[in-house]
Amino acid sequence: MNKLKVAWYWCASCGGCEESFVDLSEELVEFFESADLVFCPVATDFKKEDVERLPDASVDVALINGGIRLSEHEEMVKLLRRKSKIVVAYGTCSSWGGIPGLSNLYNKEEILRAKYLDPPSINNPTHAVPAERTRLTKLGANLELPAFLDSLLPLNAVIDVDYYIPGCPPTPEVFKNALKALISEKLPPKGSIIGASDKSLCDECPLNSTKPEKILLKELKRPHETIADAKKCLLTQGLLCLGPVTRGGCGALCIKAAMQCTGCFGPLDGIADYGGKAISFIGTIMDYSPAEEEELERAYSKIKDWVGVVYKYTLPASKLGGRVRREKTKRQEEAEIDE
Repeated sequence: MNKLKVAWYWCASCGGCEESFVDLSEELVEFFESADLVFCPVATDFKKEDVERLPDASVDVALINGGIRLSEHEEMVKLLRRKSKIVVAYGTCSSWGGIPGLSNLYNKEEILRAKYLDPPSINNPTHAVPAERTRLTKLGANLELPAFLDSLLPLNAVIDVDYYIPGCPPTPEVFKNALKALISEKLPPKGSIIGASDKSLCDECPLNSTKPEKILLKELKRPHETIADAKKCLLTQGLLCLGPVTRGGCGALCIKAAMQCTGCFGPLDGIADYGGKAISFIGTIMDYSPAEEEELERAYSKIKDWVGVVYKYTLPASKLGGRVRREKTKRQEEAEIDE
């Protein structure tokens, strides 16, 4: 059997997806028995020119993790799309934007200010921020950086994507399941999730047997406000566990550490907007009547960052588009006035 030719590229992400590859441990030997890495710049010295020299559609599978934030990302994923038979969005950032996608709550200028001008630990008297082109007069040279795009995009907003592997990062088991499917060529319809479960996290949660048929809450709690009972459904303790609306397959790793599910495996099949589904679910478990609107609002106000809870991993792919913005802090407003 011919080995699978695999390319792997890293866009805007934290590097956890690459760690998940290393987490295969001794099973990496099995991986390399059935696949060859033909492009993987994070591990070995591959250049863009190496990909350009490959014939079109000569790569069997391109695994691409991270969201699209720079013009370089956009250019490279379009090149890999042309060179690959199958493109897989690997991990949550590539599939839906992930945590870096929360930057879409701000415009480019606000992000650069927060990174290079506002931090008290940075001494930047000339107010310098990265520029696409810089002239080094003494050296007689020009430096160029990739353009910083207006917003972070999930991979399928830039190129056609065949399959998705969820997780922040995908667990070794999910990665192995997906590889087996790719190697066997027994693949589901295009656009499907591979490697993970098609049921909710609750289905594999070890605390599921302690969850009552109907949950009703008077109070929501943030993780630092309580010491969770690790043997009892976290949702019944007021912690916003999103397991009921999140795809399973991770092995309930967070739950086993007494930490609620934050939704990194994304929506179940047929759900168009993860955050919308999560908000709808939370509404059904709040034990307040229509006449108790003020009490309900008080309970909701315990959660200080609703977008960060229900759209933590999926904001760029949500139906909200760019219509949600973060209000400026008092400090940011004062800094602008000072200028």
